[in-house]
Amino acid sequence: MEQVGKFKLYSMDEVLDEHFGKKGTPRRDAHEERVAASVHAYQLGEAIKKARLQQNLTQEELGARIGVQRAQISRLEKGYSISIPTMSRVFQALGVASASLDLGTIGKIALW
Repeated sequence: MEQVGKFKLYSMDEVLDEHFGKKGTPRRDAHEERVAASVHAYQLGEAIKKARLQQNLTQEELGARIGVQRAQISRLEKGYSISIPTMSRVFQALGVASASLDLGTIGKIALW
C-alpha cells in the first residue's frame, strides 16, 4: 500500500491477496484459473469476429452457414462458452481448413 495524499493506493496483487488469498492458496488458484479461462474464451471470440469481418459477413449470415441464430454468434464472439464441435463448425464455415490443440508436453492433436 502506498499513501498518495490522503488516499491509500493498493497494488492489484494486494487487492487479490485480500479478496482471494495469497498466491498458491486453493481459492486464489481457482480465481486465477477462472480468469485465464475467461481470457482464452475472449480471445477465441475475437478470432471468430475478426475472421467473420474479414469476409464481410454479418453475424446473421455466419449463423445461417452453421444453422444457428445471430444471437448465438454474438454470444460466441463475446467469449461465452463454446464447445469444440461448435468451434469446428464456425471456423470451417469461415474457411479455416484445419486446427490443432497444443497440449504442451503431451503433444498436439488435430481438432478438424
